[in-house]
Amino acid sequence: MPTPDPDISGEAGTEVDEDLGPIVGRNLRRLRIRRGHSLERLAKLSGVSRAMLSQIELSRSAPTVNLLWKVVRALDVPFTALVSTARLGGTTVLRAERAKTLSSQNGQFRSRALFPFDGERRVEFYEVRIAGGTTEEEAAHAPGTLENLVLNRGRVEIAVGAETHRLDPGDAIMFEADVAHAYRNVGFDEAVIYLTPIRGFQAVVWRR
Repeated sequence: MPTPDPDISGEAGTEVDEDLGPIVGRNLRRLRIRRGHSLERLAKLSGVSRAMLSQIELSRSAPTVNLLWKVVRALDVPFTALVSTARLGGTTVLRAERAKTLSSQNGQFRSRALFPFDGERRVEFYEVRIAGGTTEEEAAHAPGTLENLVLNRGRVEIAVGAETHRLDPGDAIMFEADVAHAYRNVGFDEAVIYLTPIRGFQAVVWRR
């Protein structure tokens, strides 16, 4: 996939896997037309430039995850609506070697979907890997979005607004993700987190 024009990329951060680019482009165009939005109108609603939206639809740009969150909020659809493929039925096996991932430009933050992209859904499940000493900052998600995660390996701090929560292996946390938040690996080794975006309660930490 061509490198995005820095003048229209909007913001740096975690980019969509290049294999997902055409899927995101097709879904964005389909959802935009379904909502009756022109590129200009969606640009105003999302705060993403018309040029960038056009580049995404044409699969000529590598959009960041934060940028796509702005788009799904404006379209009022789940994040997976932009990355879904044909709807599947029955049993689905997701092979690790064929996984589609979101990765930061330096590869120090990687997120792998542990569910099939089979259409719009409310429940999602991700494996997140963070290199030692790395911090990944996330923009606020849609109002009412929460994140429930458990730390499988490593030592991590979760910053939610002005609060910081330290997690050790086996600890879990659920927090309101409609504010800026960050995942910080405070150890030297790679940390592994399992994360589910949900809707529900106030922030709470569970210790082993």
